[in-house]
Amino acid sequence: MHARLFRRTAGAGLCAALAPLAAHADFIQDSKASLELRNFYLNRDFRQPGAAQNMAAEWAQGFILRMESGYTEGPVGVGVDALGELGVKLDSSPDHRGTGLLPYGASHQPADEFSELGLTAKVKVSQTVLKIGTLLPQLPVAAYNDVRLLPSTYTGELLTSQDIAGLTLNAGRLTRQNLRDSSSNDDMSYGGVDSDHLDLAGGTWRVTPTLAASYYYGQMQDIYRQHFIGLVHDLPLAEGLGLHSDLRYFVTREQGDDAYRSASRVDGGRIDNRFFNGMLTLNKGPHKFGVGYQNLAGDGDFAYPGLDPYSVNLVTISPFTKAGTDAWQARYDYNFAALGIPGLTFMTRYVDGRHVRTAAVADGRERERDTDLVYVVQSGPLKNVSVRWRNAAFRSGSGLTTAIDENRLIIGYTLALW
Repeated sequence: MHARLFRRTAGAGLCAALAPLAAHADFIQDSKASLELRNFYLNRDFRQPGAAQNMAAEWAQGFILRMESGYTEGPVGVGVDALGELGVKLDSSPDHRGTGLLPYGASHQPADEFSELGLTAKVKVSQTVLKIGTLLPQLPVAAYNDVRLLPSTYTGELLTSQDIAGLTLNAGRLTRQNLRDSSSNDDMSYGGVDSDHLDLAGGTWRVTPTLAASYYYGQMQDIYRQHFIGLVHDLPLAEGLGLHSDLRYFVTREQGDDAYRSASRVDGGRIDNRFFNGMLTLNKGPHKFGVGYQNLAGDGDFAYPGLDPYSVNLVTISPFTKAGTDAWQARYDYNFAALGIPGLTFMTRYVDGRHVRTAAVADGRERERDTDLVYVVQSGPLKNVSVRWRNAAFRSGSGLTTAIDENRLIIGYTLALW
């Protein structure tokens, strides 16, 4: 019932808004819409002594409606996109809230349902597109989160140009953020301090078909400014054998007035750090062997908007971005299609972080082990239904006292509406 009401309401509102433009063939013919269904169960077991909550466990159903128009005809094309999100509680309680699936208030009572409707106007000239409204950027200095029931979003303006062959340029301003378990659009913020906006600019140049170089600049007003450079390279080594390299480097410093310095600090220091992280992945048939490394030098935690830093060590439970963290990662992927089971894939990884600094610890340690098993149905009435089991264990030591065991079960299906 929720799904039908959600689709009818969002669809009717969008059609009404687009009626004056319906005469433009490209606007209608190039439009598309889909409904993603996401059934999500998450169980997080807190095993450290004295934990305020011994377990967080919730089960919920998500509906994500995406509608994208084409562009009107002529040298300046106009269009509009819509994103409708609805989360429905299936099982939760005040004692087991806090998984990131459902919002809850001061009473700790998880919401029975929550929703969000985002609209985006877009204008296209040649291969340059300006989007205004709800945005889902996936850039080094600003990325949205999509690993829970519903994706997070930003509000603002984003200009993307691909008029020069091999070069993609982006520039924009983000003014609000909607987190993954929220119906409200809040101020941009970092470290508990609000900011009026985050400005970003940069791009990626495909130097050769196998080499891409990126530079981006981001500035969260009165909190921090950030430079990023990155290189991605694919090197064929032999028949069926290749090496993928992904190298990333950030320089982040405080910016503006003393707003952040006067707030509660992460480790008593400033935001003034250099963050290198990278991953080398050897691909051989159905196998992938990866090794990653990061070094976070200087003062303060690594700063980023929202929930997702652009780091190879952004894993299931911890992002490994506390001040001073050096971390290694080992990863292995396997595609069971090689054994005659198409649609079944496996991943496991281990991250070991050391020299962690917080307000209370000078040389802490964090480590995490993740395992994913995913199957996508290949035929029959359930074709394209995906089932993912994700298991994770996180431990900290040397003065840090966190111990978490976690399981997630996610069943997903995307229905093309037109």
